[in-house]
Amino acid sequence: MSGSDRLGTATFGSGCFWCTEAVFQRLTGVESVVSGYSGGRVNDPTYEQVCSETTGHAEVVQVAFDPRIISFNDLLEVFFHTHDPTTLNRQGNDVGTQYRSVIFYHDDEQRQLAENHKKKLDESAAFSDTIVTEICPLTRFYPAEDYHQDYFRLNPSQSYCGFIIRPKLEKLENSFPDKV
Repeated sequence: MSGSDRLGTATFGSGCFWCTEAVFQRLTGVESVVSGYSGGRVNDPTYEQVCSETTGHAEVVQVAFDPRIISFNDLLEVFFHTHDPTTLNRQGNDVGTQYRSVIFYHDDEQRQLAENHKKKLDESAAFSDTIVTEICPLTRFYPAEDYHQDYFRLNPSQSYCGFIIRPKLEKLENSFPDKV
């Protein structure tokens, strides 16, 4: 195998896609992360449409990863521990259905792994509340507008990045030093 033939694809929504993108971009074995929209009923949605909560879409990232270096289970572990999967349609001050916690699986193996991981976390009481993360089949992924791509890398001094994204990256580095 060579090139993109060897890569897996995962799609996650865990609040603002700027935050989620920055987290997954730090992981060893992740080849690319694209911010976008999924899970709704409007073709080619815009950011403004998604924010109006009329499209059904969530802000998501699509992650291309090398499964020889980082597994889908590793990605799930990072996903669940770098946002609050117990709050419905909310991450911090970001409120609305577009900020829901969701895993869009690409095949039955990803579905089973996601369901098992979620169940294991709930049974272990890893979180004080029940996990509300949705696990849904991916139907379509729409890349977000260019100005949303690589947001943290291009805007590190923007206040949102400093107050919200930087602490998530510190948590990632402290919790998963072997994956960054």
